[in-house]
Amino acid sequence: MARMQAGDATAISVLIKRYEKELYSYLVRFMNQPNLAEEAFQEAFLQVHLSADSFDSGRRFKPWLYTIATNKARDIMRSQSRRPAVNLSVSQTDDEFTTIWDNLMRVEETPVDILEKEQTRELVRKVVAGMPDNLREILLLSYFQHMPYKDIAEMLGIPLGTVKSRLHTAVSHFASSFKKVMDN
Repeated sequence: MARMQAGDATAISVLIKRYEKELYSYLVRFMNQPNLAEEAFQEAFLQVHLSADSFDSGRRFKPWLYTIATNKARDIMRSQSRRPAVNLSVSQTDDEFTTIWDNLMRVEETPVDILEKEQTRELVRKVVAGMPDNLREILLLSYFQHMPYKDIAEMLGIPLGTVKSRLHTAVSHFASSFKKVMDN
């Protein structure tokens, strides 16, 4: 960010490359739609570029970036809810969720094992996608992004104790929702 603030035009590329996989993966999980996650990712870095001069160099960059990206994601989801669209993709995948084809190529797993794992992954995706935004956000930042509680608190502008209690609530909510889905 210091390089960007000093006018280095290549600095934004370095930041994008550094956070590309991690932030995009977070946005896919948060939004549950890769095409919209890509849009939020691009808008977030556009905002970073436009707001570089207002960045407080005494603060950490990552929580600031995630705050911007999450706000952009929320804006896009709000606009999409006003005009619903049909998702035409056959399956949604990212780096952490392997495809059925990749699993079929592994000799140690049977097709039944592969199908069960994929079904479980899909159930997890659905349960997480159905959680209230504030709980889904905390769960994704903590468990999937491995972000420290302190950074989450800074990013969301809430006390550290609230992060911990909200995370506890999110885990409980996920567990009970997942159990209900599995029982049906």
